[in-house]
Amino acid sequence: MNILVTGGAGFIGRWIVKQLLDQGHFVWVLDNLSNGKKENIIQFLNHQNFKGFVQGDIKNIPIVQALFKNKFDICYHLAASINVQDSIDDPRKTFDNDATGTLNVLESCKTTGTKIVYMSTCMVYDRADSQLGINELSPLKAASPYAGAKLAGEYLVQSYYYAYGLPAVIVRPFNTYGPYQKNSGEGGVVAIFISKELKNEELSIYGDGFQTRDLLYVEDCARFVIECGLAKNANGQVINAGTGIDVSINTLAEIICPDKTRIRHIPHIHPQSEIPKLLCDYSKANKLLSWAPQVKLEEGISRTRTWLKTGRN
Repeated sequence: MNILVTGGAGFIGRWIVKQLLDQGHFVWVLDNLSNGKKENIIQFLNHQNFKGFVQGDIKNIPIVQALFKNKFDICYHLAASINVQDSIDDPRKTFDNDATGTLNVLESCKTTGTKIVYMSTCMVYDRADSQLGINELSPLKAASPYAGAKLAGEYLVQSYYYAYGLPAVIVRPFNTYGPYQKNSGEGGVVAIFISKELKNEELSIYGDGFQTRDLLYVEDCARFVIECGLAKNANGQVINAGTGIDVSINTLAEIICPDKTRIRHIPHIHPQSEIPKLLCDYSKANKLLSWAPQVKLEEGISRTRTWLKTGRN
């Protein structure tokens, strides 16, 4: 198939590109490199099935329209602003990228009949109820402009599915981690903690550390996202992906750094947008796609640690 990955030079996008190439598909990447890095995909540039990298923005309609002349079968749409604090500081920028940019991509998908897989986020949910995991019908809560913009994008995608019959899937992966994730700023907590531990630095936890996360290894996430594009029975669906196991940030820090004297708690930068408990119910993905996570947390941490030590897989 001919496939476009927007945001394909980013953390998850990079793994989607790799798996698509491994499967024999022809792949194009569109990325403005605001979150991604060209170095993430440099090893693919000479692959016989890698058809092109365009450094451009989804808000630039002529660039998007020109790229879609390649007649894609599927567009995996990951390009977005992803930083919660940035969205609080500058909500318009996040909305323009995540909602208006998505509208531009949808218009080109509609014109060319290209299926879209829209990357949303678990941050659109309210907290998990006790040990009952969050399923696709669980309450939503846009606790940040980032979550609000992602939901706006979701509703746009749904509207194109119902109004125009455009094949479309909305995916909500839970907290994804692994090699190639940023280990600074508001990057992934696993990568940040491992990086600090390797440098013998203190690990900082926002708030009391009792907030929990369902941590999904990036290769499992990429496999899930790709399957949503390939499976016709996923069309029109909203689908979660996670492990069904949550871990507190305190526990995660102690797994990564057994020396508790190097773990400290600091004031939260955006407590109003914190979700106290994230736990995924991925039974819908399992039923529709026969998908289940394969990499356990300890193994995923080990792989991420190895990559951070060596800078490669």
